[in-house]
Amino acid sequence: MTQVFVYGTLKSGQPNYHRMLDAANGKVEFLAQARTVDSYPLVIATQYNIPFLLNVPGKGHHVRGEIYSVDEKMLKFLDWFEGCPHMYQRTLVKLEVEEWVGEGENNPKSGSIVETFVYSTTTYKPEWLQNPTYENYDSYGDHGLEYAYQEDRCPELD
Repeated sequence: MTQVFVYGTLKSGQPNYHRMLDAANGKVEFLAQARTVDSYPLVIATQYNIPFLLNVPGKGHHVRGEIYSVDEKMLKFLDWFEGCPHMYQRTLVKLEVEEWVGEGENNPKSGSIVETFVYSTTTYKPEWLQNPTYENYDSYGDHGLEYAYQEDRCPELD
């Protein structure tokens, strides 16, 4: 099993969370709420209002999200879903545990530092660095930039 930090549409209550629950994609277990140790710019970009964690440590916010344990099948699905390695890159990130709920011995306590994979990007348009940054992504937030589901997108606009 591999640990993955999700901060955008795959989080609980967000538009693509159902993909994490789909057993056809693989096995997944929610482990913890956490936030990045370093700050990063979490922006909403493109005409589809996609959240991107720009791999620019030291800018933006300590981004909040969720840690999941995923099997190899789910990891392969997530790589495909995230367009890895072209749209996003799967890299390691240090996280501060806020609340660990996963089962097992020697679980990290609140405030502990862990390292997991995250899908962030170095392949972004330079102007995205000027976009507002967020600490905690919510597709339905006050920003008014609701995520456009993949199946609702017009291919001719890409």
